[in-house]
Amino acid sequence: MHAELIINVTPWETRVALLENGSVVEFHVERVAERGYVGNIYKGRVVRVLPGMQAAFVNIGLERTAFLYVTDVYDHLPEFEFMLGRSEDEENYLAHFAAKEEHPLHYTQPSFRIEDLLHEGQEILVQVAKDPLGSKGARVTSHISLPGRHLVLMPTMNHMGISRRIEDESERKRLKEIIDSLRPNGFGFIARTASEGATTENIQAEMEFLIHLWTNIQKRAESLHCPSLVYEDLDITLRVVRDLFTCDVQRLVVDSRPAHERILAFIETFALHLQPSVELYEHSMPIFDAFGIEVELSKALRKKVWLKSGGYILIETTEALIAIDVNTGKYIGKRYLEDTILKTNLEAAKEIAYQLRLRNMGGLIIIDFIDMENAANREYVFNTLKE
Repeated sequence: MHAELIINVTPWETRVALLENGSVVEFHVERVAERGYVGNIYKGRVVRVLPGMQAAFVNIGLERTAFLYVTDVYDHLPEFEFMLGRSEDEENYLAHFAAKEEHPLHYTQPSFRIEDLLHEGQEILVQVAKDPLGSKGARVTSHISLPGRHLVLMPTMNHMGISRRIEDESERKRLKEIIDSLRPNGFGFIARTASEGATTENIQAEMEFLIHLWTNIQKRAESLHCPSLVYEDLDITLRVVRDLFTCDVQRLVVDSRPAHERILAFIETFALHLQPSVELYEHSMPIFDAFGIEVELSKALRKKVWLKSGGYILIETTEALIAIDVNTGKYIGKRYLEDTILKTNLEAAKEIAYQLRLRNMGGLIIIDFIDMENAANREYVFNTLKE
């Protein structure tokens, strides 16, 4: 597979396309006037607790209050309260677990309710997990995560994990042993895909950097009023370099000299060997035209996406969900209706997976495939979509 990262920078927005064998598989955009909030950390105040929904509204200083589910606050409460101070009741609550050598983190399902954990007026440190959409505020979590090149630090969870994309068992074991030998007690880490082959020195240096970053975030949170922005994630240019520019990507091409220089300086600190793969695009033709990206993006903006067989899918987006309808369209098949429907559904399943990744869609997704009588065929389509 030949993979490339193409970055287009203008005064008003930055666009990034990940190509695999010449086709766009991921597209990201960040507008200067509408920069997202995902990854940012805020010192917020609980303004309303909703026992019926097991959630709370948190004022983090944005136009609309953020939404916090009980599962996004439960595990982290003790560590957070230690940082910002606890009431006497909360001290007693934590003493209960200390006496039994237990901790909320050990439970997969919350055994406490939101009203037992939060109260109106309480200050809480949260990270944005999902940007505001329409009339909905941001979705936040108190399970803070700080990603680096090789590792993700989870300062509130005593957990260690290895990326599933690292399939070699000996490498997984090696990384686990390195991280276990280095990580301080109480800090969680996940080894990212880019950590495959990383030296002990690389991992230790990044671990120390991330812990130092978390320490600074804690200190800053203590000194700021509420609500306040405590930490802002990297902009899209450096973020995609950190998250997507792996050894599997043959080259990165950017059409801005300042951005090119920033990228080179950024990777110098953790992946000097990638610098030769970074190219500055200086031709007169727009970079997205030169790589055929604009044509694919124009198709991605359409609600109707045609399939090669003549069928098509319709993609409708609302605040509540994404609805996708599959139709045979111009495809009438050769002989049997069930075979025609199966072929259309199989082709649609692959295209839907591609379109969801390309359009960066998530949340509740409902797909209305064409009805099939054969149960084995339905299972075949379902498994194709999963793959």
